[in-house]
Amino acid sequence: MKKFENFVYEILNTPKKKKMVLLLTALAFVLAILMFPTKIVLAKMLPGKSDNTFSLYVDAPSGTSIEQTNKISQCAIDILKKEKEVLNIELFLGQGIPLDYAGLVKGSGMKQSENVAEISVNLTDKHERDEPSYLMIHRLRPIIQKECGNIVKNTSIKFIEQPAGPPTMASIVVEVYGNDNKKIRNISNEVVNILSHTEGLVDVDIVGDKIYQKYQLIPDKEKIAKSGVSVEQLNNILYLAFEGMVVGQKNNQDYSDQIPIFLSLDKDSKSIASSSEDEVMSKLSSLNLMNQMGMQIPVSELVTLKKVENNPVIMHKDLNKMMNVVAETDMVSQVYPLLDARDKMIEYFSKQYEVTKVPGMSTYMFDLNLKDKKTGEEYLLRWDGEMKVTLDTFRDLGGAFIAALVLIFLLLVIYYKSFALSGIVLLGSFLSIIGVVFGHLVADIVTTDTFFLTATSLIGFIALMGISSRNSLLLIDFAKSLMVCHGIPKRRAIAIAAATRAKPIALTAIAIILGSALLASDPIFGGLGVALISGTVAAVFVSLLFIPILMDNSKAMDFKPEACETEENISITK
Repeated sequence: MKKFENFVYEILNTPKKKKMVLLLTALAFVLAILMFPTKIVLAKMLPGKSDNTFSLYVDAPSGTSIEQTNKISQCAIDILKKEKEVLNIELFLGQGIPLDYAGLVKGSGMKQSENVAEISVNLTDKHERDEPSYLMIHRLRPIIQKECGNIVKNTSIKFIEQPAGPPTMASIVVEVYGNDNKKIRNISNEVVNILSHTEGLVDVDIVGDKIYQKYQLIPDKEKIAKSGVSVEQLNNILYLAFEGMVVGQKNNQDYSDQIPIFLSLDKDSKSIASSSEDEVMSKLSSLNLMNQMGMQIPVSELVTLKKVENNPVIMHKDLNKMMNVVAETDMVSQVYPLLDARDKMIEYFSKQYEVTKVPGMSTYMFDLNLKDKKTGEEYLLRWDGEMKVTLDTFRDLGGAFIAALVLIFLLLVIYYKSFALSGIVLLGSFLSIIGVVFGHLVADIVTTDTFFLTATSLIGFIALMGISSRNSLLLIDFAKSLMVCHGIPKRRAIAIAAATRAKPIALTAIAIILGSALLASDPIFGGLGVALISGTVAAVFVSLLFIPILMDNSKAMDFKPEACETEENISITK
């Protein structure tokens, strides 16, 4: 270690070399910080999770028949059947899939209509295939949406993965609040249009019923009375023809209860070729009612056909009317598309509304308030989903990191009774972020998909604070002991301390690196492993090269020789 001691001592005695080390460290720190705004290293709550199952949600426009929904679903199934990694597929037509981890918060259990379907896909075990499930979805999404999404116009086909972390409705959710239902829907449609043209966002949709045209049959009571039939007869034949109804009971000795006899027209008889008014009236003309005189009366003579809009479900949250717009991210973080889409929304809505941002650093700091310039009506765009969980998590972890810094600083001030020495230890600990960021850059280069800086990465960075602080404390205490007890000059004492403590510091670092190597390949905790490995490497260099320079420049390290308290302490320093 004598060579390393001389190496450190030479740096301390050469002003140019000291400046070079300081400049290189400062440059590395600046480059590490700049990797975030330049998107060289991307941040995300959690990376994609490879699982053995995923689902497809088929959401056709409201009013779509069950036959059309089935046609869309079968198209998707035919494409999935070609994948060798797909073990089995199950279709739930007209209903949601039995509740799973993802469906608990996505409203699957509430689906019960002809325009929806869910497809459950089971894959081979993730340890036996090369392609993770999230990369398979990334590959299949554009194919299925292109070939099957246009069978019925405005059909939404969404791919749902089991979440790697807290389950949310979607990666990005925009909640539109207001008092005018029609205006809320219009704003939601405009938000959908903006999100659809934002790079990185897929599966954009409105959670709620779509507006569509339908026919309302209005009974003509006067004609019904003159025809000698009743309204009940009219209702019964319509239900019998198109929905089906119980017309009798059957008794069986093997069953204690009566068996209902259900009657309905076959599919060809009750289907309508088109949605035109003439086609509907033609179908009604084929249905006849018999009056008391035995005459056949066509149903079309007893009703009036009126084209009306459907009545969509009105959604509320916290007693306020609202509508959700959802979007998923495709192999990117949620934060960057959010910022892009938010800027577009501010520019677009500023034409008609007074747009104001929520001030401060609150939980809803990205929300937008809209005030109509003409009517003065106010609306709120509130951001939610996994994106908000990401921001809240990073905010909380950032707060924990700051709290750790403050507590460490206060403890060091109490111990050293010096703000300067405490600041040196703290700065050395903070600079481990250089290794964390560059480690994620290297991991992103060597891996096939994007390696994100995740919440687990920040946990690793916070854990590094204690390790880095320990390294600096070892150097300062040992150098102080050499100067006080042995009268060794300041720079030589710092060099001896660095050389002597280099071995235990390196051994500790190797133990951490080997222990974290198993985590580095984990899809969820990979960020934690990489942060610990690369951050520890950076902490070693900072402790052995950068910290000695700060110690040399600090007047707080000018300790004068004095008698040590006991002979035991002297022997320990030797």
